Amino acid sequence: MQRYEVLLTEDAERDLEELFDYIAGHGSPVAAGHVLSRVEKSIASLSSFPERGSFPKELLALGIRDYRQVFFKPYRLIYRVVGTRVYIYLIVDGRRDMQTLLARRLLGA
Repeated sequence: MQRYEVLLTEDAERDLEELFDYIAGHGSPVAAGHVLSRVEKSIASLSSFPERGSFPKELLALGIRDYRQVFFKPYRLIYRVVGTRVYIYLIVDGRRDMQTLLARRLLGA
């Protein structure tokens, strides 16, 4: 079975730090640690099965099929498979305005 190298962009690393800080500040460090652990598990799973992710509906509506997503509800990890590498671009609460976030982060709008 082929293994993929999973890489986080600077934006995705910042997303993860902000997510942890937000949950720790508004909930508890224990809850933040749990979420971080689950997100890291989702990230690690992409090294074996990156194609399992679905296409984000907001991008499909624009005819864009370059990116995929996996969920740890309500969080979404948006990524792209390039050769044997998986680039994670966005780690975000899916209840946010995804259309604007995706346009800004992935499409440079």
